[in-house]
Amino acid sequence: MTTAEIMAPTGPPEAEPRRRGGLSPLTRYLLVRAALLIPTVWVLVTMVFLLMRVIGDPIQAALGGRLSPEQIAERKAEAGLDRPILTQYWEYLSGLFRGDFGTTLTDNRKVSTILVENGAATLELAFWSLLVAFAIGIPLGRIAARYRDRFPDVMLRLFAILVYAAPVFFVGLLLKLAFSPFGWPSSGRASISTELTLQDVDPQTNIMIVDAFLWGDPAIIGDVLKHAMLPAIALGLLTGGVFLRLVRVNLLQTMRMDYVTAARARGVSERRVLNKHAFRNALVPVVTVMGLQIALLLGGAILTETTFEWKGLGYQLAEYLIKRDFLAVQGIVTLIAIIVGVTSFLIDVIVAFVDPRVRF
Repeated sequence: MTTAEIMAPTGPPEAEPRRRGGLSPLTRYLLVRAALLIPTVWVLVTMVFLLMRVIGDPIQAALGGRLSPEQIAERKAEAGLDRPILTQYWEYLSGLFRGDFGTTLTDNRKVSTILVENGAATLELAFWSLLVAFAIGIPLGRIAARYRDRFPDVMLRLFAILVYAAPVFFVGLLLKLAFSPFGWPSSGRASISTELTLQDVDPQTNIMIVDAFLWGDPAIIGDVLKHAMLPAIALGLLTGGVFLRLVRVNLLQTMRMDYVTAARARGVSERRVLNKHAFRNALVPVVTVMGLQIALLLGGAILTETTFEWKGLGYQLAEYLIKRDFLAVQGIVTLIAIIVGVTSFLIDVIVAFVDPRVRF
């Protein structure tokens, strides 16, 4: 090969092949992630269906001993559980496409109704918990990184390990014991008078804080916020410990990057280097992990809602588990699985906009 051949252009720039078909790298990435969402959700709901069938006959488990064999057989026929497993599976998937999650065995309620009424409570608790997690994890992670291997860093790392390792129901009980003597509300989403008042809100969202703002009474808004405080702290500490350690580690890695060294060489103060140059880039992994923490929050919500009598999906799930109503459990767990899958996709979309490196 001659020198001229070596020096000759070998083709179009690198960016061109990535735009074949008129699609940008970001668009192709989002399309791939959207396509992967369908099999992901399908696998999750299929696993829920199969696990609920492994336990045996759900009708017998929930109503055995209270109904005669003839009544049990009649209930099985009504629920379609006397049909072949593949037929049940097809009806299960068809119902999900129609928004039908089945009917409970013990109180004959539509599971979709339970999901609408109680899902809003779990959504509200998850929102408050994420606020607590960010309020704790991000600033404390910055402090730990700034004072690396010194006393504040050591204490904050110990704190992060403790709050992550402590069972959420144990933290909830400690908070109830600590604050109940001072008259702080420790059960329910609001006082009885507030709940009765907010039943007249139009339109009613079932999200207590939104309904309180729609009503417009500061006393009711304060009552709702006070009831949300302890459950949000109990559940938010769990995720806050993860965020604290993650922000610390990523800040320390970012502070060793070349552009940070260059900023220091120009005489930029350490505080400005941390706040302006390192902090934003260190938050990208936090956004990614936030999607994974949604599953942790929903799992912890079961124990948190039971501890504080916060009547959300976790509370209802625990109630139906006690009653051995596995058709209700199947519907609730299916919705949680779908939420986890969709949330992971949304987090991928956010990360793709924040960090261009993931598009390639």
